[in-house]
Amino acid sequence: MTQIVVPFRGENGKQRLDASEETRTRLSLAMLGDVLAAATMTGRTHLVTRDAGGLALAVELGAEALAEPGGGQGAAVAAALAHLDDGPVLVVNADLPCVVPHDLRTFAGTAELGAIGYVEAVDGTTNALALPSAALFVPLYGQGSAARFRDHADSIGITVVSCAIPNLRDDVDTLDDLRRIGLRAGPRTQAALDGSPR
Repeated sequence: MTQIVVPFRGENGKQRLDASEETRTRLSLAMLGDVLAAATMTGRTHLVTRDAGGLALAVELGAEALAEPGGGQGAAVAAALAHLDDGPVLVVNADLPCVVPHDLRTFAGTAELGAIGYVEAVDGTTNALALPSAALFVPLYGQGSAARFRDHADSIGITVVSCAIPNLRDDVDTLDDLRRIGLRAGPRTQAALDGSPR
């Protein structure tokens, strides 16, 4: 069974959401909840965070919590992968509120066939990775990371696939992003949006 890692920055994340700190926190946790709900229905899920709200969601939704070590997203993912059994693994960002189990199962097929898969965000960053083995991960996140992950796979001779899965491509950095995805967002995000400025 494919394992899943979800890194979550918590209260320091989503600074581009033009809203109060309370609203950003509520929306960030709601999106995380929708991601974890889809992930835990798909496979063994590990949440990497130090955020108290995120840890509570992990307990509620049946994800295993791992302490975020500091050093950014790459370090968080690497720390989580060190705890996993050998085999296919997905790394899925916490700001993908449209994702459903079918999306993750489809994406996992890439890794199960021995290829590295990635989902590129509109801005060229990476929303999700599918790895045949945790040992293939390298921390290449940041601007232009999708191209770096693709180039790395090519350099080590592993087939790499750009996966066009809309619910994994549509991440949320701004309130405009939330308005754009509209009713496609999961139930927790929809509920949180009811109390947010439009």
